[in-house]
Amino acid sequence: MKKPVCKMHGAPRLAAPAIQKKAVMTAVKRHASAGPHPSCDMAPYSISPKDFLLFQAMIYRESGIWLSEAKTALLTGRLSKRLRALGLRNFTKYYRLVDTDEEERRTMLDAITTNETHFFREPGHFDFLSQNVFPRWHQEADAGKRPTQIRIWSAGCSSGEEPYSLAMLLLKHFPVERWQLEVLATDISARVLEKAREAIYPIEKMKHIPQEYLRAYMLKGRGDNKGVMKASPELLRVVRFARVNLHADSYPIQGFFDLILCRNVLIYFDQKSKEKVISGIVRHLSPSGLLFVGHSENLGGISPNLRTVAPTVYAPMPSADNPSRKIAH
Repeated sequence: MKKPVCKMHGAPRLAAPAIQKKAVMTAVKRHASAGPHPSCDMAPYSISPKDFLLFQAMIYRESGIWLSEAKTALLTGRLSKRLRALGLRNFTKYYRLVDTDEEERRTMLDAITTNETHFFREPGHFDFLSQNVFPRWHQEADAGKRPTQIRIWSAGCSSGEEPYSLAMLLLKHFPVERWQLEVLATDISARVLEKAREAIYPIEKMKHIPQEYLRAYMLKGRGDNKGVMKASPELLRVVRFARVNLHADSYPIQGFFDLILCRNVLIYFDQKSKEKVISGIVRHLSPSGLLFVGHSENLGGISPNLRTVAPTVYAPMPSADNPSRKIAH
């Protein structure tokens, strides 16, 4: 009889239902059967300058991502596998398809988007929250100046490592007996959102998770499940996922957020798209909230309604109309 999946070594054992063997093996087989990256799967098709411009304009129009001519190899490499799967001989035929088929257009965007991340990426942000933000929230709640509800939006969450990292941090600092915690995680890619919901990761990714969080919130596979780990039920209860295109004119999101993290996302946009995305995001930021961007990103000249609190951390400018508006949830 195989051992049940349990928490990381040194912690009490957790009942097997917390991570189903079937779910793990299904995910492992699916990842294995996916094959190599499109750019590695046989030589890519060639694309004419005219077709490249058509795809460039469509991708920009749909997602705000700007592919310069230097990205021609990236485009052909990532889409060639799709052409082979559909039995299409050239990019002209594929463009005609994506121009009329919304589902295939989403599949194309899934292939184009880059999904590179890891747990507790850019740890300085997490230290800033633990040392500067969370203590203040506790003080304000004790004084009746803020609700005991925390909402965080991970915008461009990729395969889920960021929102689950945030959930670990919240659960450590805010007992669920008193606090209501929510992390909304969104991405334009349906493919990576599916992976994020599964919450199953190669065991190698554990190296980025501090030991106290690893032992408390991650489940390690044993036996046939060896080599993978899964986010615990506690994390799954805090995080929810949704597909959101940040380049859209509006988002299917309600209310305001105490924190919004849009990190290492803006680097794929041109100036005009950056301004549009930041404007859309800030509409959902609480007046007392904070916006985090990646350490290689800067909002200088993009949004005059934000002020710098710390490097890559921004807050809304005080509103003369209603400077004391409370957080709306």
